Amino acid sequence: MSPRLTHLDETGAAHMVDVSAKDITQRTAVAEGTVSMQAATLDLIRSGTASKGDVIATARIAGIMAAKKTHELIPLCHPIMLSKVKIEIEFDDQLPGLRIRATTKVAERTGVEMEALTAVSVACLTIYDMAKAVDRGMTIGNIRLVEKTGGKSGDWHAEAGKAD
Repeated sequence: MSPRLTHLDETGAAHMVDVSAKDITQRTAVAEGTVSMQAATLDLIRSGTASKGDVIATARIAGIMAAKKTHELIPLCHPIMLSKVKIEIEFDDQLPGLRIRATTKVAERTGVEMEALTAVSVACLTIYDMAKAVDRGMTIGNIRLVEKTGGKSGDWHAEAGKAD
């Protein structure tokens, strides 16, 4: 059987996938991304003295809020009751910049990959917004799914590039 896009019906029209017959299972997803910036901008964020306030705390809250609103932002996503959203932000002097990781968890009929990806994306955008006054050249990138667990398709890890 050849792969197909699940959000397209047999006529090619976009539709919301019917998940009502699926079993409720524990599902997790982890996504990551980066914000590259000038070393001086990273130092300013690290010092906690950015003019708009605590960049890291604000980005963390924004990521959590975004995960909870994913179904309002991505047209064909199901609204789900998240049981966990964790946002980790690490300083990376080699980049220089910040590495953002979002972990989402749910007991549901559908996965939480989009919630993790949305959380990372909005956390990155928030970092940009908070520091753009001093560095408009920041680059947001490398946003990707790192792993997902649970559901009919099983576990998947980026390093392996396929389902377990």
